[in-house]
Amino acid sequence: MNWLVKNFLRGLVIIVPVAVTIWVIVRAFNAVDSLVGFKYPGLGFIVIVGGTLLVGVLASNFIGRKFVALTHAIFTRAPLVRIIYASLKDLLEAFVGDKKRFDRPVAVSITDDVMTLGFMTQEDLAFLALPGRVAVYLPFSYSMSGTVVAVSSSRITPLDADSASVMALIVSGGVSRVSV
Repeated sequence: MNWLVKNFLRGLVIIVPVAVTIWVIVRAFNAVDSLVGFKYPGLGFIVIVGGTLLVGVLASNFIGRKFVALTHAIFTRAPLVRIIYASLKDLLEAFVGDKKRFDRPVAVSITDDVMTLGFMTQEDLAFLALPGRVAVYLPFSYSMSGTVVAVSSSRITPLDADSASVMALIVSGGVSRVSV
């Protein structure tokens, strides 16, 4: 009986991550594909990816940059739209933009013996009347969410590690190994 349980659990460890990964990819692909609603599966995905690439190329020239700046100015002035637009833009730029925000992994001292891992996102919070404090994003394990804490800069220890490895370590609940 012990042999059955051990091999069943081993099989779960192999099958579940593969199955869930494939399921998420297929769902994401179908969701993007359904935005356009073409008759042929995959064509909507190709059109959206191609259109996004075209916008990126056009935004890199003079006229495109002016159009992007105008769009940004309009969207940041509209009351309700500003909140949604600015939040999404900052989030995307934090991960893939020119202004990556999660590129400074740090350890935050909670007590003398306990530390937590995160990413420094603001080096100075004086603009919030919090001089000497920094903003640190603390991602949650097994989740796409987290929290931001304002902490004294003296409690921060920069980590000499790759940001992606630190993020994997945090999100995996400490299971993934950090490569230095």
